[in-house]
Amino acid sequence: MIDRSTADGAPERDADSRPIEPPDREAAAAEPTATNSDAPDRVRTVFLGSGRFAQPILGRLAAHPSIDVVAVVTAPPRPVGRRQIETATPVETTARELDLEVLGPTRLRRPAALADILGLEPDLVVLADYGQLVPAELLELQHGALNLHPSLLPRHRGATPIPAAILAGDRETGVSLMRMDAGLDTGPLIAVEHVSLAGDETSPALEARLAIIAAGLLARWLDPWLAGEIEPEPQTTDGATLTRPLRRVDGILDPDQPAELLERQVRAHLPWPGSYVDIDGDRLVVLAASVTASDADDEPGRFVPDHHGLALATRDGRLLLDEVQPAGGRPMSGEAFLRGRPSVLGRAVRSSPGGAADRQGALAEVSPGDRSVEPA
Repeated sequence: MIDRSTADGAPERDADSRPIEPPDREAAAAEPTATNSDAPDRVRTVFLGSGRFAQPILGRLAAHPSIDVVAVVTAPPRPVGRRQIETATPVETTARELDLEVLGPTRLRRPAALADILGLEPDLVVLADYGQLVPAELLELQHGALNLHPSLLPRHRGATPIPAAILAGDRETGVSLMRMDAGLDTGPLIAVEHVSLAGDETSPALEARLAIIAAGLLARWLDPWLAGEIEPEPQTTDGATLTRPLRRVDGILDPDQPAELLERQVRAHLPWPGSYVDIDGDRLVVLAASVTASDADDEPGRFVPDHHGLALATRDGRLLLDEVQPAGGRPMSGEAFLRGRPSVLGRAVRSSPGGAADRQGALAEVSPGDRSVEPA
């Protein structure tokens, strides 16, 4: 059965289930310690990952006494920023710091890329924040392929589970450790750790928090998995949702939606795609926001003065612009922006083509067969 302990360590038990308990480590410590000469061979492991969420996980995996990381597979460097500087993924940076071999195939399923990996004779694959589907040949290794996913599966499968949880206003999220199958985040669950949300999290902060939890979850359950002590539990289809990659257009703040949803969007869409409005062709990025009550004469889509500074009137409530960044400018308070540009009061912003509600729906669409997250 699945471990349902929370990040705070308090057990949560279903009425008809009991969590697996890891082996008794104190009893194990009392056993005679194996010497280097008679210690079992470490498991040859390939790690697949690219983003920041995967960095602590790779570090814990490489330090695990049962594991020999024979290669790290990550996305190739790509141009970043206005100067288009070739930049390695966060995982490649960590891998090189650990003196691990790095492979950077554009497409993992290409025969040459797969041959390079299989030539290393791995017995296990561990994946986190990678972004491509894994070929069947890697799923069928002796110890299979394990995936650490930052949500409580089956909720928020797919590419953007952390922004999706914040945008949806979830009161709880977590990390799921699963054995991968041919589907998209549909494999059976080995362990789950629950994390309560306060309702003020940003995507970068929550990602960092869940990454540490994921690294610990893997470290605790890896030995029992390798020893064959765990029978993974199939995911239920109840409550299954699928997230998709975010696009620049998803950053538009739509005043036809309630201020509460837009405030969640601001936190969810940091750093990409951000949240913004267009004022006479100039983009104003909103870095932090809060919600205040509407006035009776508020017209949704227009900037209004608020005793705390500058606000955007919406369909329900005002979105107070706590911190903004004008095009080509530096971050500043909404109040400071208003002092410099008092003419924005009464100006209207355009609505999003689909609105934040449609974007939220796209992040929570039930579609177990979707494969859209894989790069072309």
